[in-house]
Amino acid sequence: MEERGLESTELVSIPATPRASTTPEILTPSGQRSPRPSGRSWTPTSLISPRFLSPIGTPMKRALVNMKGYLEEVGHLTKLNPQDAWLPITESRNGNAHYAAFHNLNAGIGFQALVLPVAFAFLGWSWGIISLIIAYFWQLYTLWILVKLHEAVPGRRYNRYVELAQAAFGERLGVWLALFPTVYLSAGTATALILIGGETMKLFFQIVCGPLCSSNPLSTVEWYLVFTSLCIVLSQLPNLNSIAGLSLIGAITAITYCTLFWVLSVSQPRPPSISYQPLRPPTFSASLFSALNALGIIAFAFRGHNLALEIQATMPSTFKHPAHVPMWRGAKVAYFFIAMCLFPISIGGFWAYGNLMPSGGILNALYGFHNHDIPRGLLATTFLLVVFNCLSSFQIYSMPVFDSFEAGYTSRTNRPCSIWVRSGFRIFYGFISFFIGVALPFLSSLAGLLGGLTLPVTFAYPCFMWVLIKKPPKYSFSWYLNWTLGLLGIGFSLAFSAGGVWSMVNDGLKLKFFKPPN
Repeated sequence: MEERGLESTELVSIPATPRASTTPEILTPSGQRSPRPSGRSWTPTSLISPRFLSPIGTPMKRALVNMKGYLEEVGHLTKLNPQDAWLPITESRNGNAHYAAFHNLNAGIGFQALVLPVAFAFLGWSWGIISLIIAYFWQLYTLWILVKLHEAVPGRRYNRYVELAQAAFGERLGVWLALFPTVYLSAGTATALILIGGETMKLFFQIVCGPLCSSNPLSTVEWYLVFTSLCIVLSQLPNLNSIAGLSLIGAITAITYCTLFWVLSVSQPRPPSISYQPLRPPTFSASLFSALNALGIIAFAFRGHNLALEIQATMPSTFKHPAHVPMWRGAKVAYFFIAMCLFPISIGGFWAYGNLMPSGGILNALYGFHNHDIPRGLLATTFLLVVFNCLSSFQIYSMPVFDSFEAGYTSRTNRPCSIWVRSGFRIFYGFISFFIGVALPFLSSLAGLLGGLTLPVTFAYPCFMWVLIKKPPKYSFSWYLNWTLGLLGIGFSLAFSAGGVWSMVNDGLKLKFFKPPN
């Protein structure tokens, strides 16, 4: 069976299948050549090639072939699938620790931070802070697991989350378990980014234009369309490494606007009717589902693990310099800044607005309570930073979906996507996300549902993968820890998903009966 994602930068590459050996050397859309080994250059395997072995006796030939197989098995030689040089995730291999920090920051912090104070409004001070701390350290541990498992087998790299799931759970079960939540997380995040990005562009225009606005301004749906069009234009960048600059912009803007939001909120007088008592719906079931949805929002704040293996796949790796070293170095820096943003905006936002926090999050609260108290220029700049961050986050979260589209195409045609085919995939995906966003315009409920359905990707599956691949001694501390965290993650996923569905249905009924659309 053909294996994807197996390579070594400084080591010898030999084709994985007969099909790979006949694949011509073709330029990829970004200008890189497919990794067909040249027949003219000398390599260590030249001495174990059929031409060299032909004059050698059968026993010596068998010994050399067995030695070659052993070297491949222990990882001194690795197999390379030429298809990987055609796909957005693995097309470029010049990543480093700085790129890892940029990508992890862009993937780990963003609009989801803006709705964290909504979770505190339902959980209160104690449970809100406790839940945030537990979720942060839990996901940091599972991120470390993924970084280590990227090259769990010597000489082999799991370049995508689904590939690692297949190695742990089996080929068919791994696809069933991992493909839906990872694709759903990427597509759901893209949809939520369109919602928050379009709404923020509308608020930015209102602030800048002020009383000079025309009598027929763009509607919210039209702003969604404008934002989607900008995302599609930027999505034409070919691969994951090519958007490192966008990830840097996304990281800087996210840190800046998160800081501005909580600083501006706590510096203004608090509303006179503020209360810090958790919101209590009239019935017990409604209260329970609201709390579960709030926990789902916190879980969604730490999404990004579906991109960890893909980010690490953009780095060169050898036995002397394995990719997990720069990856973990960049991830530690990124998650330090993530903590410096998520904790203050959650605590500061709830302190400033309490249970008066609107369902749209701290962005809507700041605009609703203090749009006349804060200088227009500063408020407009803050909202513009949110737009820039959403545009850059859309790119990194959409890249796995682009990779899946192109993998299906290249597998069937045995050639790389042309520029037109690649552009067509990305335009199609952008407008599909737009239509879903128009149909489901409930940001806080969508965040809770996304957090519940995709929670196993971050909190559960890595623990199971560690047990199944690394095989720690039975009943050891590592064995108990990972089984416990994995089972808890699955249980929380089911509960948070129920809370997200209930909240989305509840918000839909409110919109239908109490707030008819214009």
